[in-house]
Amino acid sequence: MSREYLKGEGQQRRSYSRAVVTSGGAKTIYLAGIGGMWDKDGSLIAGNTRRQCERTFELIEENLAEAGGTMADIVTMVVYVLDMRFGDEFCEVRKQYFGADYPSSSLLGVSSFAEPEMLIEITVTAVLGDR
Repeated sequence: MSREYLKGEGQQRRSYSRAVVTSGGAKTIYLAGIGGMWDKDGSLIAGNTRRQCERTFELIEENLAEAGGTMADIVTMVVYVLDMRFGDEFCEVRKQYFGADYPSSSLLGVSSFAEPEMLIEITVTAVLGDR
């Protein structure tokens, strides 16, 4: 399966692609919204948006691995944040989890989540090659 990443300088700077075009047969993984408000040891990560973002990406990696995928297989993500002022910091964190090719992405501000301690939630779609 091949991928083509459609992006310009602005998208590269903000760590996303406008579109990711796939061709060929492939397995697709749709992950439900994931939020990282609990650390690995079960401690609540309240009020720390950056750490919740990092933990959310860790959980995405774990869920994709369980389904047979990796972060490199993600073609699109929808990111929900409680405070849009976190947008730039979120982009910096996301860069740690992807190479030069970023998934297509939307960043949306919301007024609340299912759990009051949640500050971020991400849903992803991943397309795997012939595995």
